[in-house]
Amino acid sequence: MLEKLRAKLNIFLENLGKAFSKTGLPPAAYTLIGFAISALASYFYFKGSIEGGRIAGILILLSGFFDVVDGSVARVTSKVSRKGAFLDSTLDRLSEILLYIGITAGSFNSAILSLAALSISLMVSYTRARAEPLGLKLSGIGIGERSERLLVLSISSILGYVGYGVIAVLVIAAITFIQRFVYSLSKL
Repeated sequence: MLEKLRAKLNIFLENLGKAFSKTGLPPAAYTLIGFAISALASYFYFKGSIEGGRIAGILILLSGFFDVVDGSVARVTSKVSRKGAFLDSTLDRLSEILLYIGITAGSFNSAILSLAALSISLMVSYTRARAEPLGLKLSGIGIGERSERLLVLSISSILGYVGYGVIAVLVIAAITFIQRFVYSLSKL
């Protein structure tokens, strides 16, 4: 859903990329900054307090901002590369893993729920990664891509409901996985 909105925001994203490209930092630097902020969010979840969860939610939003910046800078500086795409995608998955480790360690919900939400979220990403070499484009397919899931987790955390956010992510990710699975099978 947010992927469709992103297409409408191209001019804003281009201007954002131009502004951040003036720092001289390469796109990968913004990828690493976003990852570091996400790891910090995991730490605040790990602390196990409502206030820590709220801080983590804000940090997830900030991390997501840098996830947008890295791609925008890459496009405006013509530095889009397979290496950068690999780094971005890999660190995105690793940041999700760290967030759910922090949530579980902070006792915001059961380990089973965190593991289920993480697993199905990774399967959403896996279906896209597996379908693309087969010639299918899954970007925009499903109600809950990574950005939507992180937005739900972030908002629920800021409101003090981390556990409910994990459950919502689990449901959204499961629906998205089913949508992508069915779509892919119908197109192959």
